[in-house]
Amino acid sequence: MPLPKISEARELSDEKLSDEILAVKKQLFQLRLQKATRQLEKPHQFKHARHRLAQLLTVETERKQKATELVKE
Repeated sequence: MPLPKISEARELSDEKLSDEILAVKKQLFQLRLQKATRQLEKPHQFKHARHRLAQLLTVETERKQKATELVKE
């Protein structure tokens, strides 16, 4: 399974973006819980989830910066 593309995250609306961030954070929590209870079968999912979260947060930050630039002008 390849890593998700940031272009997919940029296509999301603001509401979908925040929903997706919340979903990935929940997924990371579940993965940590599985790891602690030794039920984790696919440790590569950590890398994918962290990568996706970083992409989503980057897009969110870009949009916030763009919005503040428009307000300043």
